[in-house]
Amino acid sequence: MDLMEYQAKELFAKHGVTTTLGVVVTTAEEARAAAADIGPCVVKAQVKAGGRGNAGGVKLAKTPDEAFAHATDILGMQIKGLTVNRVLVTPATPPEEEYYFSFLLDRANRQYLCIASVEGGVEIEEVARTNPDAVKQIAIDPGVGVDEATARAIATEAAFPEAVFEQAVTLIAALYTVFTEEDATLVEVNPLARLAGDRLEALDGKVTLDDNAGFRHPDHAAFEIRDETDPLEAKAQEKGLNYVKLDGEVGIIGNGAGLVMSTLDVVAYAGQRHGGVKPANFLDIGGGANAQVMADGLDVILGDAQVRAVFVNVFGGITACDEVANGIKGALEILGDQATKPLVVRLDGNNVERGREILDQLDHPLVTQVDTMDGAADRAAELASK
Repeated sequence: MDLMEYQAKELFAKHGVTTTLGVVVTTAEEARAAAADIGPCVVKAQVKAGGRGNAGGVKLAKTPDEAFAHATDILGMQIKGLTVNRVLVTPATPPEEEYYFSFLLDRANRQYLCIASVEGGVEIEEVARTNPDAVKQIAIDPGVGVDEATARAIATEAAFPEAVFEQAVTLIAALYTVFTEEDATLVEVNPLARLAGDRLEALDGKVTLDDNAGFRHPDHAAFEIRDETDPLEAKAQEKGLNYVKLDGEVGIIGNGAGLVMSTLDVVAYAGQRHGGVKPANFLDIGGGANAQVMADGLDVILGDAQVRAVFVNVFGGITACDEVANGIKGALEILGDQATKPLVVRLDGNNVERGREILDQLDHPLVTQVDTMDGAADRAAELASK
């Protein structure tokens, strides 16, 4: 779960990271009232996306009327396809210097990674490109973690200035506490600012929480804004499906994350030959899925207005192909006339002959069986292009 800035700052404050929470509002009039209390302020769009400033979603307001005007402009705007429904009004605190700091999960090396730069700030990507030596990458052993000595070593390697060095040590340790105690996969501060009077403060924050650890954090449910969740993703979540919506036309169902990722690739490649159609989603029904799970997955994908064709790609192991075929049959029976999009099905592996037989007997006009993965991807892309 990605958090918005104001939510990330709430976690920062909870664990002793120096930050300013500000006031979250949903109307321009509320922004005016908040600015009247705060004074000169910044009105910041709250969406789960970067690049808010470049998109016009971060504005300085010197007066309450300016805050009202900026909030009027920002509320309702689109940033990377996301609608701004709330803004954060926070005191205007011009930084004298901007730094970058983050902890993240390094899956490839099975460790944590700290990235820090005293030449950072909002354009950290450009710094990494033009001056990579200024961006320090420090491996963290999860078994050892970050104590005061390690935090001091990180601050030294990152070359935090002497005037804020001790504050940096304290802040690094606190951010690591956020990272581990909240079961995050990313904790990022950009910019980490040196303010007037040599005060170090997290002016912005980004946190990604690991949903797999949600059972340990019932309080994290409060961060989810259900009325802003994509309805298809919400429906998939209710059904316990591993689903991510993408911007394409070919719905994808597979069993196993690796197979689904490969399916996305072959569909994208095939789509280049058929007008540039793309995958519409990632949906992994898992290794032990039954007919009901298959039916649930089809129900979600066929409900996507962008989907023009569906590619079901299953290699039977624990999930037998006859179970998948029965799931397709059951889903089509449940949906009835609402099922109007063609399905291309590729089955292989456990009970494949029985699975294919079930679909042959079904003889549904929307279902096409193709024996190979590449051939099925090409057929699905072709149907979607029409």
